[in-house]
Amino acid sequence: MKYVDFKKFTDENGAQPVYLFEGEETYFRDGGAALLLKRFVSDKSLDYSAFDGAALKNDKSAFTAACASYPFLSEKRFVKISEWYPSEKDYEAYLKPIAENPSPAVIVAIFNSAKTKAGAARLSSKKGITVVDCAKSDEQTIVKWIYITLKRAGVASDGATCGRLAEYCIYDMSRIAKETEKLIAYCEATGNAALSDAIVDEIVYPDSQYKIYELSNALAARNAEKFERIAAELFTKGFDETSLLSSLNSYFRNLYETSRATGSEKEIAAALGMNEYAVKKTRRQASEMGREKVFSSYEYLYSTLGKIKCGMLTPQAAFKEAKAKLLLSGGENV
Repeated sequence: MKYVDFKKFTDENGAQPVYLFEGEETYFRDGGAALLLKRFVSDKSLDYSAFDGAALKNDKSAFTAACASYPFLSEKRFVKISEWYPSEKDYEAYLKPIAENPSPAVIVAIFNSAKTKAGAARLSSKKGITVVDCAKSDEQTIVKWIYITLKRAGVASDGATCGRLAEYCIYDMSRIAKETEKLIAYCEATGNAALSDAIVDEIVYPDSQYKIYELSNALAARNAEKFERIAAELFTKGFDETSLLSSLNSYFRNLYETSRATGSEKEIAAALGMNEYAVKKTRRQASEMGREKVFSSYEYLYSTLGKIKCGMLTPQAAFKEAKAKLLLSGGENV
């Protein structure tokens, strides 16, 4: 199941004997552990044990003892293992008995950042193990998470507004969680029963990468007023002329590389270290701007940064010149 469905699943089905939380999204893995602890463990000092998977290679006696113990003051004893990729032999000896003949008093939860590793058992296919997908999320999953979280707090919203929040946070779950919590508190304090775009704009400052995306769109549209407004905002957030030109250069390079990449959005995301939605959006933007315009803008910005480094232009003069040329040409023949 996807992580966004985990709480509902737990509400409806109660504790399962063995969980596998796998995927690179740390926020989801940590959230899974926190939910199980809150729901089933009253006293962590007595009824909670944590193990590192690498340490289990040499000594599994403490792990075995923890799995065989009963809780003292809690509903369940919680045994957590981080980054454990057991071989088939170890799975058969230590985990299979727990999964197929579970103790009603113990929860065993494995938290792995990778799906599997060479030589390791495929735990996700084993009987008796409840798998929670903690992979980097796509747009739909993140928007659904925001919507459900707001709804549970009594705040109404729609997909477009949730998507706006996700975009502002460039789909980073850690920041999204913090901003969602802040928005819920704001709505409660002000008596707003619904979250609107206006509230998101007032409370959530868009991530600098999102601002660079807006800045590049302003250049492509030759919208000088919008460009000046966004650049002024970024200057108040720690950017200077050189860092802003460097960020634009990196952004246009990424646009160009994504536009040239072949394969599915999932494959490109893995190759470039992006999430799938970012690839989708970047591809769309590159297509709208045109690959030649994207490349010429990147080439010009790269050359301008070189002039700053060798002293041919001051950062202020370089930024003024780049702004004039890019806005005038829209990125074409610069």
